[in-house]
Amino acid sequence: MITKNSTNFSVSDFQKGENVLINKPIGWTSFDVVNKIKRNLKLKKVGHSGTLDPAAIGLLILATGSKTKELGNLQNLGKTYSGEFVLGKRTKSMDGETEVYEEKSTENITNEMIFAVRDSFMGPTLQIPPMFSAIKHNGKALYEYARKGVELEREAREITVTEFEILEINLPILKFQISVSKGTYVRVIADDFGQKLGCGAYLQNLKRDKIGEFSSEDAFEIDEFLAHFK
Repeated sequence: MITKNSTNFSVSDFQKGENVLINKPIGWTSFDVVNKIKRNLKLKKVGHSGTLDPAAIGLLILATGSKTKELGNLQNLGKTYSGEFVLGKRTKSMDGETEVYEEKSTENITNEMIFAVRDSFMGPTLQIPPMFSAIKHNGKALYEYARKGVELEREAREITVTEFEILEINLPILKFQISVSKGTYVRVIADDFGQKLGCGAYLQNLKRDKIGEFSSEDAFEIDEFLAHFK
């Protein structure tokens, strides 16, 4: 695994096959990162360990060359995120991508209520994927339907929350860190959290801190990584 502390690596290493930790910047898709690396290093095969929404930042593990065959193992690893829930408001996308359509007061929300709801998410549970997602239906991503106002039935999936820490309560903002299994949508946890509190909530400022034991603290910024080859 190539990290920002690695010093001895070359383009030929990535042509043969390597993994590298990269921090995705805000506004980029995960494939923007893949294409940037692929184009600049003139690589034939580059993949990543799991999609991050454009509005999110944080860790991606890229695989090149022969290492792309092992991406499944990385994609199955648990993930740790930190971010903020905005209580008292709901959006269709469950994050800041779409406008607020419902508002309720948070005046009666207590710390005890917040921690009780937090505890209710621990362990295995079922989660319905959001319409604003890249999951395919008849060859089209669900978000394409959602943006046209079309709601489709989705099958619930089992997820597991292994850690869920409330870092700061400053209503309406709730700062958190959460560790979850593969395929978990933190946006849905935000929306469900708000519904359990009775006031609604949506997700903002999401960062992926870890994939398995690999940390964003050890990851390259994109320009920092590419500068190594100049």
